[in-house]
Amino acid sequence: MYKKGKYQESDRMSDLICGNYPMLLVMSRFGIALGFGEKNIGEVCRQNQVDTCTFLTVVNFLAEDAPAESADFSLEELMRYLHNAHDYFLRFRLPNLRAKLAEAVTDCPDDVAFVIRKFFDEYAAEVDKHMSYEEKVVFPYVRSLLKGEKSGKYSISIFSKRHDRIDLKIAELKNILIKYYPGAGSDALNGVLFGIFATEEDLLSHNRVEDCLFVPAITTLELQ
Repeated sequence: MYKKGKYQESDRMSDLICGNYPMLLVMSRFGIALGFGEKNIGEVCRQNQVDTCTFLTVVNFLAEDAPAESADFSLEELMRYLHNAHDYFLRFRLPNLRAKLAEAVTDCPDDVAFVIRKFFDEYAAEVDKHMSYEEKVVFPYVRSLLKGEKSGKYSISIFSKRHDRIDLKIAELKNILIKYYPGAGSDALNGVLFGIFATEEDLLSHNRVEDCLFVPAITTLELQ
């Protein structure tokens, strides 16, 4: 069970991780490494030149699954967090999961293995397309806004409209593996399935941060 309740600057970083281990990913995406000893959250953030308010805003939003109370977080810091999350998914999580999936289905018929790999590759391509759009279009737009440069050709509402769910393809893949996989079960396949579930949950959390923290902050910035 995860700890519920607000985390504060004075809480130890180790207590945050031990009480809510998915925050390991949040910590990493803010560029904070392990080895912080008994230091509290504020001390660790300052040591790593991370805005404490932004870190706690994301942590408490994800830990409590509730609307963020603070509007004082740094958009630049949040974009760095989102960029690092994109890098994690595209360069590590999805390629690693793909390799394990390919290994796990080696004993099933070739045509079935092909379909399974195809579904995963199509899903990974959708994730890549989604995140590349943010990197190439949305983030530069926000940086321009932060400099006081407004554009009449683009607004964050365009991003919101096309920020559709990217989990339908992975749901199909899960159904194939769970309901119709023709081979015998194995620890390798179960491990891949667990990884798929964890990846899906992580991506949904990532999208929630964008929808509930990032987009509203940009909307406010556009009105200034």
